[in-house]
Amino acid sequence: MPYGLNNLIKKILPKRLFYRSLIIVAAPMILLQIIITVVFFDSLWIKSNKGMTRSLVGEVETLFDVYRTQQDQKQKETLIAIYNKNFDLTVNLIENEILPQKKTERWYSPIDRSLRRELKPVFGTSYWFDTTTYKEKVDLRIKYKNGVLQIFFPKDKISPSSARIFALWITLPGLLLIMIAIIFLKNQTRPIVNLAKAAERFGKGEFVKEFRPSGAQEIRQASYEFDKMRKRITIHLNQRSDMLSGISHDLRTPLTRLKLQLALLKQQDLAKKMSNDIEEMERMLNEYLEFSRHQKKEETESTNINNIINEVVKKYEGKQIDISIEKDTMINIRPNSIKRCLSNLIENGLSYGKKVSVFSNNTKNNLLIIIDDDGPGIDESEYQNVMKPFYRIDKSRGQNKSGVGLGLSIANDIIRSHGGDISLAKSPLNGLRVKISLPL
Repeated sequence: MPYGLNNLIKKILPKRLFYRSLIIVAAPMILLQIIITVVFFDSLWIKSNKGMTRSLVGEVETLFDVYRTQQDQKQKETLIAIYNKNFDLTVNLIENEILPQKKTERWYSPIDRSLRRELKPVFGTSYWFDTTTYKEKVDLRIKYKNGVLQIFFPKDKISPSSARIFALWITLPGLLLIMIAIIFLKNQTRPIVNLAKAAERFGKGEFVKEFRPSGAQEIRQASYEFDKMRKRITIHLNQRSDMLSGISHDLRTPLTRLKLQLALLKQQDLAKKMSNDIEEMERMLNEYLEFSRHQKKEETESTNINNIINEVVKKYEGKQIDISIEKDTMINIRPNSIKRCLSNLIENGLSYGKKVSVFSNNTKNNLLIIIDDDGPGIDESEYQNVMKPFYRIDKSRGQNKSGVGLGLSIANDIIRSHGGDISLAKSPLNGLRVKISLPL
């Protein structure tokens, strides 16, 4: 298939599995109905309509010819009475009347076309008919001397009644079958949708409590494999958090003993240097413990992100922090983790600069949070490295000794665990810009 045609078909076809499956089921059925309908109208309805119309026009032509040959008025009235009785016609002679000038023929109506086709060779232009004024009757008028011969006849004399029955029986079963197909397709696609939603929630870091595989065997197998993978990943994450928490907790005891021994050390200069190293190790362990405590067993909940931002900023009263929030946005997050992430980033900006700007906005599918500072910034080549744990650059941003190199790493881990993205760029304040994107 040519590349352009393939792209055109992809644009036209629906994107969702349910509607594609519905097209696969309904398209052959609709095509079959169209073919049967065309064959029926061509071979049965149109031919029957043509034959019935020709028969009626023959009766009218016979009536008109006999009526013209009769000289006695009583014989004419007798002829009209016979036709009215035996041929289900209503014939009247209207004296001093002309044919209506207004055309009432419908170009799209098979009845009108067949009548016009059969009447024109017999009566030329000396006729007029109306199929719309009366629901069950056709008004036919033929020019006769100085008057008009008006003939009413039922529409079923030129239109086979089987057409309506056929249309009814071909439409209703088709609609019924399509409705049944929609119900079955809904049941078949629902497990796939549930699997996709569960995978999306798990990818965003939400806790999936129960996931019951259902549907066809292939879908159940994919669901079972996803559930097993989810459990393995959850166990791995819990083990990692437990290991970090355990190591951090166990190391606090020897560090405390070292601090006591340093207090008794006579060489105070050496003791002070070693004490600074121990304090840095304690800060590192505290970061580990706090991170593992926030990550572990925290439930996801719908939260107004603006309230989170305002709550974090309140802790830094007296600092130059500008907030720009466009509108309230509800999002499913782990609030404590996001608070820690924003606190790390704001503290990082205040540590290296004097002014921090926080901007929040949401697009169609994502929530954007941008944090700018006026610090010395980071070289573009270091953007990936500063996301690594314990990585500290030796230039201007590495002059601050209060951190241990985990702030950006923890923030990156938190955002990634929510299924979001975090990136660095140069700030309009000539410092560092941290851009956070979270899925809505």
